[in-house]
Amino acid sequence: MPKQTIKLISWNVNGYRAVMKKTFLTSIGSLDADIVGLQETKLQEDQLTRTMKAIDGYEASFSFSTVKKGYSGVAVYSRLTPRAVRHGIGKPRLDEEGRIVELEFDAFTLFNVYFPNGQASDARLRYKLDFYQAFFDYAEGLRKQGKSLIITGDFNTAHNEIDLKHPGPNAKRSGFLPIEREWLDHIVEMGYVDTFRHLYPDTVKYSWWSYRFNARKNNAGWRIDYFFVSDDIIRQGWVKDAFIDNDIFGSDHCPVGLILKI
Repeated sequence: MPKQTIKLISWNVNGYRAVMKKTFLTSIGSLDADIVGLQETKLQEDQLTRTMKAIDGYEASFSFSTVKKGYSGVAVYSRLTPRAVRHGIGKPRLDEEGRIVELEFDAFTLFNVYFPNGQASDARLRYKLDFYQAFFDYAEGLRKQGKSLIITGDFNTAHNEIDLKHPGPNAKRSGFLPIEREWLDHIVEMGYVDTFRHLYPDTVKYSWWSYRFNARKNNAGWRIDYFFVSDDIIRQGWVKDAFIDNDIFGSDHCPVGLILKI
């Protein structure tokens, strides 16, 4: 049987309506991906336009925050028809912000996740850490069923010093706290692989830049957007490339990508 090449993209758009007014559709066309995961759409269902619901050639799946308007939210566009689409992980406290869409395909299960930001308060940091725990407990349940997992999105944590421009000054800032970085260590120990770092262990590239201080112009960024895969996907040789597309603008994040050959 011939192998199928699948291109996946993840992009925190920081407001879908805002990015739609820029070059979003042109960028999506140029990326030419089979699956596109968006985070931080900041949409309610009644705000979806016809274009958002029906980008040519794609089926769309959305999750919305039910507790705060103009907040959080994720979407997945897919040219491949999933066997099932699920929202959340069955934990109301963690599902109510609309941060997870799960698409089950024949060969793998894809999660598009907007992990919480812990900067606002100690309570939000605790929420973020609880979210990591509950999500990966759920993911491990699927792995025990023999599922191959792809987990993409904005993890809101830079893993190692190579993953942000100024690690020292940010060592006490949420997004690079030891307790957050330890969670990414734990994910790796559990058998999930950061595909970009797996292929490019020494490459310095970022996926998010503050809107302040000309951060993007000066490339003072953070790598917080990832494609993690369960290690069986690596062992099967499915991962052919991973990339960060710094040349696409429109958000304070840029798209990150994964190429599979299954």
